[in-house]
Amino acid sequence: MVAQFPRLLIGVALLAAAPVAAQEFVAAPGRAVCRGENGYANAEGAPRTFLWRAEWLAQARARAQADPDFAQALRKKADAALARGPYSVTHKTALPAGGSRNDYYSIGPYWWPSPGKRGGLPYERRDGKVNPESRDNTFDKDRIGKFANDVTDLAIGWHVLGDRRYAAHAAALLRTWFLDPTTRMNPNLNYGQAVPGRSSGRAEGVIELRALQPVVEAIGLVGTAEVLAPEEQAGLEAWFGQMVQWLATSPIGRTERSKSNNHGLYFDALLMQFALFARLEPVARHVATEWPARRIDIQFGADGGLPAEHKRTRSLHYSFFALEAAAQVAGLAECVGRDLWRARGANGVGLEQALAFHTPFAAQPGSWRHPEQALTRGVATPALRMQMARPLRLAAWGYAEPSYEAAANGLSPGESAVTDWLSTQMPATSEEE
Repeated sequence: MVAQFPRLLIGVALLAAAPVAAQEFVAAPGRAVCRGENGYANAEGAPRTFLWRAEWLAQARARAQADPDFAQALRKKADAALARGPYSVTHKTALPAGGSRNDYYSIGPYWWPSPGKRGGLPYERRDGKVNPESRDNTFDKDRIGKFANDVTDLAIGWHVLGDRRYAAHAAALLRTWFLDPTTRMNPNLNYGQAVPGRSSGRAEGVIELRALQPVVEAIGLVGTAEVLAPEEQAGLEAWFGQMVQWLATSPIGRTERSKSNNHGLYFDALLMQFALFARLEPVARHVATEWPARRIDIQFGADGGLPAEHKRTRSLHYSFFALEAAAQVAGLAECVGRDLWRARGANGVGLEQALAFHTPFAAQPGSWRHPEQALTRGVATPALRMQMARPLRLAAWGYAEPSYEAAANGLSPGESAVTDWLSTQMPATSEEE
């Protein structure tokens, strides 16, 4: 990776707008600080995580010690994961256009066979309507989600409950997915969200890398068990470094980066997190530095709304989905000393104003004036409520603002920040395009 790094930086720079300085981030007193590529790791043995804050992990441990039912629920999930796997992209039954079963392959979730046409080709788009074909064993979307869920449950089981069996099995799953030459996923998304009869792979597929976000964090937890050899840890970091290279320089990656909706926001979150894990800290710093001009000025409306998301049939979902990505970027920016929680664009609007605009709709989704399939007589589905809670939890922490926590609690009554985080961390069951 050392030899590739200068090229990577050049690739990112070529894609970038002129950087605009973001103000320095100053952590609140008493809070753990994310320190660049070391994340939240410290001399006391804290795991090397970036999105999962040290305090959240400590709270999870404390909750498990005080609440036997909570501990048992975590153990049940980890025990179930012990009996599953390994997972590999080579297990799919379809072959991507490039001919390598090691390449990740999926089809767009909102694309369906065209009625009356031979073989249903070309497929046609039905926004918000999920084709179940996209989730079967033919492709990798469901498989990467199951892999990520199990690794996450095992890592949490190890960290919170102290059972080393969980860490050992997580390590075995990681070796199969990332390291074994015969079963590893190639570090690219060349064939993600293909559309039969139209495209062998699209930029929209990049967002399916969201499934690997908790995996990166889980590796930090597993690393404290010393079940991965140093060369295996280095191999995992190299894999994500290669993915960063691909995201920054490939035609598909560059196209996804140019998107001015939730896809562009998630591209930034993915690039930053993967770069930090791969010890490519300058890449994450570059993304954070250019973010106000590149994202806020283009994607945030003067009222704090996100106009690109209003066009969707699931516009409330996608607005909060985009806010989650933006909050992730703000959290990751802390790691490189940039304060994007309070950054504003040229029109004086930023993430703070966008959250203030959207938060009332969490309590009164029926007042939303754009299309939303997940509303029935003004009542949101559980899935939509869960999605709305996610950025609010992040905002509660980023701003140390109890009102965001209260709003999230209104969406999941009786839950705590810790239990809500543990139950909503995984994006793998959602369909995004």
